Amino acid sequence: MSILITGASGYIGSKLANSLAWQGNQVHALVRSEKAKKWLHHANITTFIGDVEQKESIAIAAKGCKQVYHVAARVGAWAKNASVFYDVNVEGTRNVLNAAVQAGIEKLVFTSTSGVLGPAYDRPLQEDAQHVIGFTTDYDRTKKLAEDDVLSYSKKLNAVIVNPGKVYGPGHVSHPFAANAVINSFLSKKFTFIPGPDTYKVCFAYVDDVVNGHILAMQKGVPGERYILGGINISYYDFFDRIRILSQCNGRIIKVPKRIAKFVSYLQQLRYHVTGIPIGFSAKSVDYAFSNYIFSSEKAKEQLGYSITPLEEALRKTIQFFENQEE
Repeated sequence: MSILITGASGYIGSKLANSLAWQGNQVHALVRSEKAKKWLHHANITTFIGDVEQKESIAIAAKGCKQVYHVAARVGAWAKNASVFYDVNVEGTRNVLNAAVQAGIEKLVFTSTSGVLGPAYDRPLQEDAQHVIGFTTDYDRTKKLAEDDVLSYSKKLNAVIVNPGKVYGPGHVSHPFAANAVINSFLSKKFTFIPGPDTYKVCFAYVDDVVNGHILAMQKGVPGERYILGGINISYYDFFDRIRILSQCNGRIIKVPKRIAKFVSYLQQLRYHVTGIPIGFSAKSVDYAFSNYIFSSEKAKEQLGYSITPLEEALRKTIQFFENQEE
């Protein structure tokens, strides 16, 4: 079967493209540059240079395909021009949806984020959770808007939404504050900063589980439904403490109070206005970090057959990957 994947050079997209190609599918990989090919390793993958903001490039890549995985997104805690999140995540999704209809696509899986459902308070959230406060990041806000568009096309395209947790595991680092970036930094620099106190919990999802969840959603997902592709709900401290023990790196886990994190974010804003040096994280993203984002994957388990790799096994593979990268 011929399958289009947008964002095929990204962290999840590249692993999804390679997995589907190994299963015998013909994968049309929409990527932004020739450099992206280094992440795509199978003869069944054909790359198409383009972008979700370029309607014509999507149409060319979608030609002859029966399925679409729309994985492309603008990710991050900050951008010089915040409108880029809307342009890519909302307008880009609309372009993909329209191109998919014109190409006669039979089913589409859209990669959203569990952040559109949170934060949580005392128990893991499920798919029917309502976001009761304003979004703290432009990424989450625009992903929710994109979800609304996908749902409006659910009957035309048999569209399904998947909501991964905080994804980690073997693969390239997508942006400086991605889980992989922090894990790699911890292993190499022997220290990391976490929100303090250490009671905040996050749903860490192993990348191979998430990729498999995408494929299961295409096979078994009910159009118009969303599925949380989560993993282990665990505090930042316990997560990195497990990494410290398994890697024997003797790293330091430094708890940072919220008021200090906010102060640093304001200093970064001031520095940006004076020097133009990009902001690492915004004041709003601090609010995100100091919240619980815990989720239940029971629906995906029951309806899709989704499974979660044990934390220790997943961390061992992740540690081994990054240690081998350093050699």
